[in-house]
Amino acid sequence: MLRLGFPPLLALVLGASLGAALPQGTLKKSCSLSKYQFLLPHELKAVQKMKEQFEDIMLLSDRKCNTRLFHRKWNTAELSVPDRVMLVEAELDLATAMLGLPATPSFAETRQRPLAFLTQAREDLRDCMATEAPLHQPSGKLRHWLQKLQTAKKTETTGCLEASAILHLFQVLNDLRCAALREQCT
Repeated sequence: MLRLGFPPLLALVLGASLGAALPQGTLKKSCSLSKYQFLLPHELKAVQKMKEQFEDIMLLSDRKCNTRLFHRKWNTAELSVPDRVMLVEAELDLATAMLGLPATPSFAETRQRPLAFLTQAREDLRDCMATEAPLHQPSGKLRHWLQKLQTAKKTETTGCLEASAILHLFQVLNDLRCAALREQCT
């Protein structure tokens, strides 16, 4: 029979009781964005279909937009990994907010799959920021772009923000892929 002294026995009992007392959800989630390195073809097709349908809708409207939010003088690959994650999180916040707007029934149906995918990606990015870089301060490039985004949200029409977000979704997806890569991306 195994004989344990009092200190090892106490440690064993306390360890077991504390492990059972802590809810499983209190453990930090690990940050894994690897599933976004290579996007599934059906997700890309759903985004492409939505974008094409939106472009058809845009042809029928007389919407004139001046926002150049996604035209940047720098490339996402130039940013640090925490900056990339912050950038994509902000882009996804905008995209999901715009895809969540009321729309015609056919367009509302078309955008459901991309909206669900982008929402999940945004939540995964938030988990990563919370676990890996909760106190990260953005670089000057990113800080300037985030300010530009906030200004656009205040000054641009909802229609222009929606158009900008939807028409640049493939850029956002590429930025997501870049954020998922822990090394340099192109």
